[in-house]
Amino acid sequence: MVDSVFLAELSWREFQEKISANAPVILPLGATEQHGPHLPLCVDVVLPTGVAARVASEVGGLVAPAIPYGYKSQPRSGGGQGFPGTTSLDAHTFALVVRDVIRDLGAHGVRRIIVLNGHFENSWPAVEGVDLGLRELRRDGIADMEVLRLEYWDFVTRPTLDKLFPDGFPGTELEHASLLETSLMLLLRPDLVAMDKIPSDGPAKFPTYDMRPLPENFGLPASGVLAVAQGASAEKGEWLMADHVKLISAAIRKEFRL
Repeated sequence: MVDSVFLAELSWREFQEKISANAPVILPLGATEQHGPHLPLCVDVVLPTGVAARVASEVGGLVAPAIPYGYKSQPRSGGGQGFPGTTSLDAHTFALVVRDVIRDLGAHGVRRIIVLNGHFENSWPAVEGVDLGLRELRRDGIADMEVLRLEYWDFVTRPTLDKLFPDGFPGTELEHASLLETSLMLLLRPDLVAMDKIPSDGPAKFPTYDMRPLPENFGLPASGVLAVAQGASAEKGEWLMADHVKLISAAIRKEFRL
């Protein structure tokens, strides 16, 4: 038998055996989005998948293949759609993809799903997708599915944030391609990080509103890095990962009674 937490690496019989034992399934939600000149376009797939794999090992779960395209990048949280390579879905399309995956997992016996978001803009379309998936399952007579939806970056302790940001945490939106994501990438995929290309044109200074089309003087750094990535390290990534895994695993055990 293949010993893997990754659902796609199992045979259908191995998958069936795990699900028959009521294993929860973690669905990472990612994106293909610019993350500055020093990080790859797949950051929002690598990070939630990495967190999910470690959490699955803790709670006896499986990790479904990540959805690699997310809802449209926004200037004040991801730099926006203007950066080459950023490839996104409409909110309606994204919600329907989430719906379809939840529906099919439910049809094959999964009753506990963790939707683990790794792309800021996915949050509300994901809520819609979860609601639609549960609605379709109820229509088909499956009423006992439970879904826990979360953003992995919310699961970090104040002491860890204070250690990472002694001068004050800039906020999740501005941490795009910055210290947190760069540190986690150095932990998970250091081969994809070009530390010598970290820019110094930030942090962003946005107004508290959006404009369409995007004005040239809107406050977006040309690099697409919204805060500061200098000082990132694998050690800091490990601090974050330890919090993410401990706190998310605790939430799963509590809500799914594991």
